[in-house]
Amino acid sequence: MFVVLIRTITLYLFIIVGIRLLGKHQIGQLEPSELVLTLIIADLASVPMQDNGIPLLAGLIPIVVLLALSSIISVLCTKSIRFRALLCGRPSVVVENGQVVEAELSKNRLTLDELMEELRIQGYADFKAIKFALLETNGQLSVLPYAADKPVTAAQMGVAVQETGLPVVLISDGRLLEHNLKGTGYERNLLEKQLAAHGLHSPRQA
Repeated sequence: MFVVLIRTITLYLFIIVGIRLLGKHQIGQLEPSELVLTLIIADLASVPMQDNGIPLLAGLIPIVVLLALSSIISVLCTKSIRFRALLCGRPSVVVENGQVVEAELSKNRLTLDELMEELRIQGYADFKAIKFALLETNGQLSVLPYAADKPVTAAQMGVAVQETGLPVVLISDGRLLEHNLKGTGYERNLLEKQLAAHGLHSPRQA
């Protein structure tokens, strides 16, 4: 039982490190090659976890090879546009100038109902308000409305807006993050005054 626990923890940590090295893509943003890699790694890891008769290296080595192969493919994709297009495909324009491009829907095996559902999720109920809608290589839909339908910006209205810095967490779970506080350039006594103004006496109460 203890051996199974150690093997499971080892494989789990190894896969976490390997996937972490591949980048910060979310599951919904995975390219086809990345999704296939994830599924294969999960299958390879499950075998030595369940069968103690299989050497641990027999599960680790294929995973290492796959991660290395994925890294090589990523480098090739950044170096070659043609290779990236061959592996990941190209974005497809499914709506153009308020009209559905039926050929692209058929090519991507996307039904009109599915397209309308994605558009409604993004707040568009009418094709006529859309200049372009692109089906990205990761399966997500990007919608570009007409310029007249875009929200007005402060620059277009001629309004001067003061820039704000990047929000920084100073207190997390009641603990003061000293390095974040130093990065803001504020003193601790100023933070304490802000806490006191809200009826708090220490960061632990935040």
